Amino acid sequence: MAMSIGTDPKFLSTHPPIHKSSPSTLCRCKLSVGFPCKWSFSSVYHRVDLRLTLSQHPSQRYPRKLSIKAETTDSLTYKEAGVNIDAGSELVKRIAKMAPGIGGFGGLFPLGDSYLVAGTDGVGTKLKLAFETGIHDTIGIDLVAMSVNDIVTSGAKPLFFLDYFATSILDVDLAEKVIKGIVDGCKQADCALLGGETAEMPDFYSKGEYDISGFAVGIVKKDSVIDGKSIAAGDVLIGLPSSGVHSNGFSLVRRVLARSSLSLKDKLPGGAVTLGEALMAPTIIYVKQVLEIIAKRGVKGIAHITGGGFTDNIPRVFPKGLGAAIFKDSWPIPPLFSWIQKVGNIEDAEMRRTFNMGIGMVLVVSPEASRQILQDPDTLAYHIGEVVEGEGVRYT
Repeated sequence: MAMSIGTDPKFLSTHPPIHKSSPSTLCRCKLSVGFPCKWSFSSVYHRVDLRLTLSQHPSQRYPRKLSIKAETTDSLTYKEAGVNIDAGSELVKRIAKMAPGIGGFGGLFPLGDSYLVAGTDGVGTKLKLAFETGIHDTIGIDLVAMSVNDIVTSGAKPLFFLDYFATSILDVDLAEKVIKGIVDGCKQADCALLGGETAEMPDFYSKGEYDISGFAVGIVKKDSVIDGKSIAAGDVLIGLPSSGVHSNGFSLVRRVLARSSLSLKDKLPGGAVTLGEALMAPTIIYVKQVLEIIAKRGVKGIAHITGGGFTDNIPRVFPKGLGAAIFKDSWPIPPLFSWIQKVGNIEDAEMRRTFNMGIGMVLVVSPEASRQILQDPDTLAYHIGEVVEGEGVRYT
């Protein structure tokens, strides 16, 4: 009995009812058995079950049934992984109607000649990988980063941070590792860990699991706030490199992992570390670097590239009528993103709206300031695009 699975257009054309696919799905199969058989097909999620009922020849002992499972070429999306960015954006719009001013990277509260700027966040399902890898001493850095990177987009210097740690049954050694990461993150952001809250909820969390969240408060003079109002066509987009996925998109990452043949202990293809190490690399805290650049003048707007990627985050800092032209090949894409896209068969537009693609912070600066930033030997930055007429983000 000969059997093969491959591409056979003739076979596909003569068996159109085999698998009804969505536009992004195509299953190509060819089976040659050399004697009569009956086909039955069933599609479950991203797999196709091909079942053959073989007619048994009286003189030979063939198996009566043979099952083969073949991967489809489904293109994974963030929405299919359970995260709907559009729904999140709609909620922000509705909240903004009740509380005008909501929607920026940080919330501004007037205090004398300054603004207090606050931000809050968690680390999402990156925690699932922390449980699987046993890496808990850097997840606190991610937690601090997600808040302080948001408030620095207004030009604010972080003052203090507070955390919330919730778990099933308190494991003191594990909690100490997590909080050590928070302390390290606060040091990197040059702010104080002012306090926090620890909660044990055995009926709410699974044994051995925990959740963390936190918020940061900073301050900026009113005449120094970065608000994007002076951005004009012709201004330059400067990208600061990321350390990897940071803390967004992990619902989709975990879906890709499930499809992959690799484990978290395997080496990342094209990389120098394991897949688990690459995914758990802590989020870069950009505070000191960004404040140093702001001090040199010429920064008009700053976007923290988190959930929503380039597509949703960069336009948040633009005045109406302006958009961004991104130069696609202007910075190196880290191997981790290439691996995610290949294994997940993820479209370019989906990657750019889900992940930071190697750029964690984008500064909108004057052409004069861009030359100074790009020529600074102590600053690793890329000229990734320009401000153009017309809203939205386009890729050239």
